[in-house]
Amino acid sequence: SHIEHINHIQLRSHLANRKHHYRSQLIRNAMTHQTPAIIALEEGWNEIRTNAIDRLEDILEDGLSGSGGTVLDSKGYIKVYTTCFDMCNQKEPNNHSSDLYDRHGEAINFYLAQTVLPALREKASQGGSILLSELQLRWSNHQIMNKWMTKFFSFLDRFYVKRQNRPTLSEAAMTHFKDSIYEEIKRDISTAIISLIEQEREGNMIDNTLIKTSIEFYNNISMGNLEPYTTDLEIPLLDTTREYYAKKREEWLLMDSTPEYLIKVEQALTEEENRVRDYLNPASEDKLLHVVEDEILDRVKTDLLHKEGSGCWVLLANDKSEDLQRMFRLFSRLENGLQPIASIVEKFICDMGNEIVQQRQARLDSGEKDKNDDPVFVKALLALHDKYLGVIKTDFSGHSIFQKALTEAFVEFVNKNVGNYTNAEFMSTYCDRILKSAKLTEVEVEDSLEKVVQLFSYLTEKDLFADIYRNQLARRILNERSASNDAEKVMISKLKIKCGTQFTSKMEGMLNDLAVGADSRVDFDEHMKKHSTKINFGVQVLTTGYWPTYSSPSITVPDEMTKCIDIFKTFHDQRHQQRKLSWVLSLGSATVRANFGKKIYDLEVTTMQAIALNALNGGKTKTYDELKDELNLEDGDIKPLMHSLSCGRHKVVNKTPVTKS
Repeated sequence: SHIEHINHIQLRSHLANRKHHYRSQLIRNAMTHQTPAIIALEEGWNEIRTNAIDRLEDILEDGLSGSGGTVLDSKGYIKVYTTCFDMCNQKEPNNHSSDLYDRHGEAINFYLAQTVLPALREKASQGGSILLSELQLRWSNHQIMNKWMTKFFSFLDRFYVKRQNRPTLSEAAMTHFKDSIYEEIKRDISTAIISLIEQEREGNMIDNTLIKTSIEFYNNISMGNLEPYTTDLEIPLLDTTREYYAKKREEWLLMDSTPEYLIKVEQALTEEENRVRDYLNPASEDKLLHVVEDEILDRVKTDLLHKEGSGCWVLLANDKSEDLQRMFRLFSRLENGLQPIASIVEKFICDMGNEIVQQRQARLDSGEKDKNDDPVFVKALLALHDKYLGVIKTDFSGHSIFQKALTEAFVEFVNKNVGNYTNAEFMSTYCDRILKSAKLTEVEVEDSLEKVVQLFSYLTEKDLFADIYRNQLARRILNERSASNDAEKVMISKLKIKCGTQFTSKMEGMLNDLAVGADSRVDFDEHMKKHSTKINFGVQVLTTGYWPTYSSPSITVPDEMTKCIDIFKTFHDQRHQQRKLSWVLSLGSATVRANFGKKIYDLEVTTMQAIALNALNGGKTKTYDELKDELNLEDGDIKPLMHSLSCGRHKVVNKTPVTKS
C-alpha cells in the first residue's frame, strides 16, 4: 500500500540514522566511559505488546475498515521497529533476539487459542456455510496478522533467523495456525465442505466460491503439501461419495430402463467433473470419477446390458444409435467394460446372419430351383454387413474389439453352405453379374465390388472363390461380355489387397494377355490383307498357366478356316519361335450370315456351332452318324452341339423326329 511504501522509505532513512547514532553513542560512551542504556526484556516487550500487537489484535476483531487499512502510522511503526532493533543489538546477556523470536510465536498462539479457536467452535454448530465463512475470515485475519508481525520483527528475519537457521517468522506463524486451529477443527471443516457438496448433488444451490477458497485453505496451511487435503478431506469425501451413489444406483436400477439409467450416469459423471473444475483439487478427479464409475456402472454392468426390454440386445434390434453410443462411451471408461457389449453384438449379428441362411433354406424347401446364382441371398448378406459395419463405425467408434466381433459373426454364418452350391460360388456369380452390367455407373460398380470383397474376406474357401471367379472372368473376356476392362482391374486390385499378389497373379496374367493380344491383332489384321480369304479371321492368344484348363474336341475344320489357321501359325512362329500353339476352338465365337428364304440373319454362335452349320450349308440333310463322322466328334461332343442348334429357343436347323432331346 501507499502507507507501507512511505513506511519503508522512512524506515530505511531511520535505520541509517539509527546506525550512525548508535556508533556515535558508542564512541561518546567510550570517551566518557559510560555504558549505553540497556532495554530489559519485559520493558521492551511490554512496549511492543502495548503499542503494536494489542492494537493489531483490536483492529482485527473490529475490522480493518475503521483503521484506514493500516495498523500503525509511520512514526509508531518506526518506534516499534527501533525497540526490537535495539533489543537485538545489545551485548550478551542482554541480547534478546531469541526471547523476542519465542515471544513472537507465543503472542500469535495466545491470540489463536483465546480468540480464534472459540469463535470457530461456536460457528461449527451453526451450519457448514457459517463455519466456512468464519474460517475464511479468521484465515484472512491471520494472514494480515502474520504480515504485520513479520514487519514488527523483521530484524529477526534478516539476522537472527538466518544465523540460527530457524523457520522464518511467516513460516512459524503458519505452523502455529496449523497446530492451534487446523488440527483442532479439521474434522468440522471437512464435514462442512462435504455437507455442502452433498447438498449440491441433490440439486441445491451452494456458494461454490466459498467451497473453493475453503479447499484452497488446505493447500495454504500446508504450504503446498497435499497431505492434509488428501487425508483430511479427500478420503472422507470419497467414502461419502461411494455411499451416496450406492443409494442412487439402487433407486435408478429399480425405476429406470437401461437408456434412462445411462443418461443419469453420464449426467452424474459430468457433474463430478465440473465439481473438480469448480472447486476441488485436480488431483482428486481420477479418484472421484473412479468411485462413481465403480458404484453406478461397474457393479451393475451385467444387469444393465441384459435388462429385459431395454438391454443391449433390444437397443441393437431397435437401431437405438444414440443409446448405443452412450453405452459405448460409458462402458469404455471401465476396465474390460467393452468386452461384454462386444459379445452381445457378435451374438446378435450372428443370429441375424443365420436367419438369412435359414430363409434361403426355406426357399429351397418350398420348391425353388437350386442354382449357382442367388442374388437375393447375396444382397441380404451385403445389406446386413453394410448396416452393422456402419453401426460399428458410428455407434462404437470403429473400436477394434467390435470389428473383431463383426468379423467372427460373419465368419460363422457366411461359411454355412445351403443346397448344392457354395457361398463362394454365389459371391463370384454376383460379381459376374455386376461386371457384365451396362446399367451401373462406374461409381456404383466400384462400390458394389468393394462390398462383395468385404464379404469375401470372411470366406474360409477363398481358393475356391478364386477358381470360380477365374473361370467366369475368362468367359466374360473371351465372349466379350465384360462391361468395363477398368472395372475388371479394379476388382482384381481389391482382391490383391485382401489376399496378396499370389492370389491374383493368374487373373492379372489374363488381363495382360488381352492387352498384348490387342496390339498383336492389329498387326495380324494388316498381315491378313496380303492373303485372299472368304472369312474375317481373328485370334486371341492365351498364355498357358494363367487361364483355366479347357478341353477342345478334335473337330474337322473347314478348308477356308484351316487356311486362316495356317496363316496365323506362320505369322505367330515368325515372332515367337519358342512358343507352341494349341488351338482351343471350343472357346471361339463366330458371326454367321444365314439366308432363310427371303430373310437374312446374322447368327452369333460359337466356333464349333459355325463348323456344324457349315457342314449343313446349302440345305443339306445328313444323318446323325454321317454328321458325326464328317466332324470327327464323339457322342459326348456332338450331342450337346447339335442339341443347341436344333432344340433351343431359336431353332437354326431341323431334326427328325421333333423332340426336345
